[in-house]
Amino acid sequence: MSDPRIPVTILTGFLGSGKTTLLNRLLREQHGKRIAVIENEFGEIGIDQDLVIRSDEEIFEMNNGCICCTVRGDLIRILGNLMKRKDRFDYVLIETTGLADPGPVAQTFVMDDDMREHLRLDGIVTLVDARHVLHHLADSEEVQKQIAFADLILLNKSDLEPAATLDALEARIRRMNIQARIERTIHAAIPVERVLNTGAFDVKRALQTDPRFLEPEYPFEWGGLYALPAGSYNLAFSDGPDPSMRVALLPAEGATPQALDKARDRAVRVFGRRHEVVESPETLTPGFHLYELTIGTQGRSYHVELARDGVFALFTQHHPEEFAMKWLSPRNEFSAVLEAVYKPDHEHDDEVTSVGIRFSGDLHMERLNEWMRELLATKGPDIYRSKGVLSIRQIPNRVVFQGVHMLFDFQPDRPWGSDQRVNTLVFIGRNLDRRELTEGFQSCLA
Repeated sequence: MSDPRIPVTILTGFLGSGKTTLLNRLLREQHGKRIAVIENEFGEIGIDQDLVIRSDEEIFEMNNGCICCTVRGDLIRILGNLMKRKDRFDYVLIETTGLADPGPVAQTFVMDDDMREHLRLDGIVTLVDARHVLHHLADSEEVQKQIAFADLILLNKSDLEPAATLDALEARIRRMNIQARIERTIHAAIPVERVLNTGAFDVKRALQTDPRFLEPEYPFEWGGLYALPAGSYNLAFSDGPDPSMRVALLPAEGATPQALDKARDRAVRVFGRRHEVVESPETLTPGFHLYELTIGTQGRSYHVELARDGVFALFTQHHPEEFAMKWLSPRNEFSAVLEAVYKPDHEHDDEVTSVGIRFSGDLHMERLNEWMRELLATKGPDIYRSKGVLSIRQIPNRVVFQGVHMLFDFQPDRPWGSDQRVNTLVFIGRNLDRRELTEGFQSCLA
């Protein structure tokens, strides 16, 4: 008996690996399926929807954050609305931002009851840029997880590297993911039946990749219950791997696992109120407060005042053992009567940012080419990804710009027609100078 649930494929891969190219190829195929496309972008200006071919498929765009973090609720909302429609879709494609960890996205289809009832995760397809992946493999946790979670890995742009390099790269990828199917592609060209409806996703294999895959993520790593009499205490920290740590101190309903679970759920709400964080407090008191403790390199003690006897729950952003945390009274040291370790939220590299530029007017192609060559030759290592839709003087069609590090090209696209001729350009990378990029781009006006 066939599975009546709608299959879902997650397309992932680092910035510039070819996800949108693959998506366009899949939409061009004569497969006779109605496909809903959900796109997620990293950056302040959404542009990927402009780069996807016009088709009968419906495209939903999310560009207010990373799909595996801040907009995961939007993903569930969009999918929920799709399930309520009378004109049902046959397939769902989710293209993640290049900085996404696919684990939490995949978890949505395993852990959420409504999603699991109507949708099935068919597979995770990861595109790997054969030319540039080695620049990011060692220092990007996202790249590592994108490869580790993949059911199908497309070693894309394989025409840009010699066979020996591809063999070595494939062997390295195989050590990271022994079970995924690996295919070498040029311009993400692959038959649709080798990507969609393959039934490749396996929860058991996901658990091998991440033993805590089925656990929800929390904004803290540790929580403990303390049975304490009223009085004054010190919460002491030695220096640790971070100069600061966020904590919440809450009253608990007892010293039981159920009480810890209830306090944990309250702590999630407390940690969610990041705009109300109390920095470097003099005294910690139980309540609906998120404290930012400055520990520094020498360690520090914080005063805790308890007005009554009771059981209190402490939740810490990092594991307290990393800071040799101690709960002290003038005469005793207290240990947690019950504790739990939680799967923490993953974090992105805060140094990666985006600059989006948009203005009207036609561009001078030679000036643009010269500026872009000089920019990417000098700043290319820091510019992971650049892309845009451009209005070039005396050219009736839109011109699509795509760049990855120092490589870039311009390709003609569909006619502007009645659409307003507007230039949109997005850069993603490190050490981006917004003013320099904006002034340089505007200097290319005809």
